[in-house]
Amino acid sequence: MIIRKQFKFENAHIVRGCSTERCRSSLHGHSYIIEVLFESNFLDNGQMVYDFGLMKQNLKDLIDSFDHAITLWNQDEKTYLEDMKKHSARWVLLPVSPSCEQFSRVIFLMIDALLKLTSTQNGEKEVKLNSIIVHETATGYAQGFSDDAYSKNMGEIKLEDIHFSDQVKDEWNEPKLWEMILNQEEFVNPLSV
Repeated sequence: MIIRKQFKFENAHIVRGCSTERCRSSLHGHSYIIEVLFESNFLDNGQMVYDFGLMKQNLKDLIDSFDHAITLWNQDEKTYLEDMKKHSARWVLLPVSPSCEQFSRVIFLMIDALLKLTSTQNGEKEVKLNSIIVHETATGYAQGFSDDAYSKNMGEIKLEDIHFSDQVKDEWNEPKLWEMILNQEEFVNPLSV
């Protein structure tokens, strides 16, 4: 069975090297809709694959990191990167260009890492991340699966190469969220939310 939870964020970026001149040469933003799809062949004690309420914690914080932020590619011009960081309290620096496709891969990797580190307490079994759908516009989206997220053909993404501004980190419920993921520390879901 597959379940789907939707999240939203507003984000700005430039997608260097793309065909569309406006996209590659001008800072612009989108109202993103993110769909997180989990799957399992089992149901928990509440007859659910994974309680949607549990997603309102660390998982939501990871996705919310991109809200009202600028997403930057670490290979962009140094002066541009410095200026954007100087003039925006909320930014995310990625090792890949922030296209819709790469957003689906990055978000997949982040949530997959969190899920693998999370211990559950309500009978959840074999819950895994099926895919991430990133709607960049009302008519266009990318759906990333595990093979896509971990593909070296699409540009390798290492979690340690993803960086968040201090403002983003300060707004997480767990201030050391990213550090805990990078250090592969265990997360324990609460019994009740």
